[in-house]
Amino acid sequence: MGDRAIGSVVARGGGCRDVSVRVLDEALGVVVVHIDVDVGDVMGANVVDTVAEAVAPMVRDCLGGRMGLRILTNLPLRRMVCVRASIGEAALGGPGVVDGIARASRFAELDPFRAVTHNKGIMNGIDAVALALGQDWRAIEAAAHGYAALNGRYAPLAVWRQGDGGLEGFIEMPLPAAMFGGSTRVHAGVRAAFELLAPKSAGELAVVMASAGLATNLAALRALATEGIQEGHMRLHRRKQQSETVDETGEMTP
Repeated sequence: MGDRAIGSVVARGGGCRDVSVRVLDEALGVVVVHIDVDVGDVMGANVVDTVAEAVAPMVRDCLGGRMGLRILTNLPLRRMVCVRASIGEAALGGPGVVDGIARASRFAELDPFRAVTHNKGIMNGIDAVALALGQDWRAIEAAAHGYAALNGRYAPLAVWRQGDGGLEGFIEMPLPAAMFGGSTRVHAGVRAAFELLAPKSAGELAVVMASAGLATNLAALRALATEGIQEGHMRLHRRKQQSETVDETGEMTP
């Protein structure tokens, strides 16, 4: 039933893959039916909603009762991405910096107040790529923060550990990237960004985005472990002010 409603997706190799049921409240009879849909390289929100509408009558006939919401979830646990990175201590500034970054990462694991800001730094990188490539950054943000709190306590999406002669970083999160859909082929700037990056699939694009998030996280932690984040921000503001003093001829104005 679901595949028949999305024939064009099935023709490209996608389609419904699995179904599962969760009972949220047995006394009230609140049941959730999950249908896993392989949307391929598209954003997929409309595809999943179409499947939900198509199978709703069959679900109602099987379970009885009244049909409730028929909509996708923005916590796509079947669209996970994992990235690992290794950086030598010489590139980071020495063993003291490595230790400071590892301690800052551990702080985020221990304290949800710090974890929120830790993850915000990750999303600085991911959202920048998402905006440049016409992605649904709101869905990506929702998935990231939902996953961070999935176990009942808000946790960091990326962690850093001291390794042999440097740092080992790891990020894991759901990341619904897409090659098609939304503004990915409409906006000229987005098309140019796709041509520059040339990803081969939505999965590869998700890896690039997660890597950008891991890199911005490392940059923030390194600043915190050395000069402090404020000094870095002030240096950025100074560069911005200098660029704003350039007149139309390209010369610096007094």
